[in-house]
Amino acid sequence: MKMLALFVCASLVGMSAGLHKAEAETADVAVYGPYPTNYKEIVTKWLETQLVDAGSARIEWNGDPRPADLGTKGEHLYCYLVKFTVNARNRFGTYTGKEAHGALIRNGEVIKGVGFGY
Repeated sequence: MKMLALFVCASLVGMSAGLHKAEAETADVAVYGPYPTNYKEIVTKWLETQLVDAGSARIEWNGDPRPADLGTKGEHLYCYLVKFTVNARNRFGTYTGKEAHGALIRNGEVIKGVGFGY
């Protein structure tokens, strides 16, 4: 009986994640831009310009892109937010440990990084 309950809960979580992705893929293109189906490629390419040793990067994706408005002071910044953790070598050659980051994607490119200290 416990296994059945666990299976049902796991199924609901999986279905919920699928619903979020479906909702994101149907977000208003005029507002958010097209859904970035190749977001991993977009973010990985962008990280090559941000990290000291991009080849050493170990990326863990925290879900699919979600529509977001991250504007401030009454101004809107509509985009898709991709959350991930990255562990890469610094200029001393040692891994920094997993660090949480995000990237804002619009029209197939990263327009801003989140959690990079700028």
